[in-house]
Amino acid sequence: MRHEELKKLVDSTADPSFAVDSEGFISAWNAGAEKLFGRAAIEAVGQRCGLILKGTDECGSFCSDNCTVRQAVENRHPLGNFDLQIETTSGRQWSNVSVLIADDHNSTRPQAIYIIRPIDLRKRLEILVRDFVVSSTSVSPENVVAMITSTRAPAKDAELSARELEVLRLLARGESSKSIGQQLHISRTTVNNHVQHLLRKLSAHNRLEAIRRAEHAGLI
Repeated sequence: MRHEELKKLVDSTADPSFAVDSEGFISAWNAGAEKLFGRAAIEAVGQRCGLILKGTDECGSFCSDNCTVRQAVENRHPLGNFDLQIETTSGRQWSNVSVLIADDHNSTRPQAIYIIRPIDLRKRLEILVRDFVVSSTSVSPENVVAMITSTRAPAKDAELSARELEVLRLLARGESSKSIGQQLHISRTTVNNHVQHLLRKLSAHNRLEAIRRAEHAGLI
């Protein structure tokens, strides 16, 4: 897809929308995005996506140079919509995000087209109700999330291997690298390598954040 076609596609929706190239830089920016983020196209194009969105999910900071979305687009793995809290002209707001994968005429690597739909009030009510149910009943947090959460978490589409899922489940049980290695008959170094892969794929900064993000996404 040529740049002109990409820009035309982004401009074809009234919803805030923009394109991000394979290096994470914004390459197209529509009028809806200008209004939501308070940045003209000339200011946004060429900037890193994460520096403008400053996105967080319910488990913490999400935007990074190698976020889950960028990994999925790089592998041409279709993404389901997900909720993200982003920086807007009205402050931080929850929005539902859809991502389309578009082949780039000038590169062998695809670009991502983001479509943003603000849902701040609905999401805040969802979180409020969920927290109330968790604190007022004996239903587990995981089951409450499954019952109440209406959309997907970005980590849902992380491509984890069978071994990485094994390590993740054991981490969630509180097992150490040494214990995991003994149970899976692999070295502690190999376990730690798997953990580093999990942190990268889940856009997590530490083991606890990876576990929380995986639980929220229904991976474990």
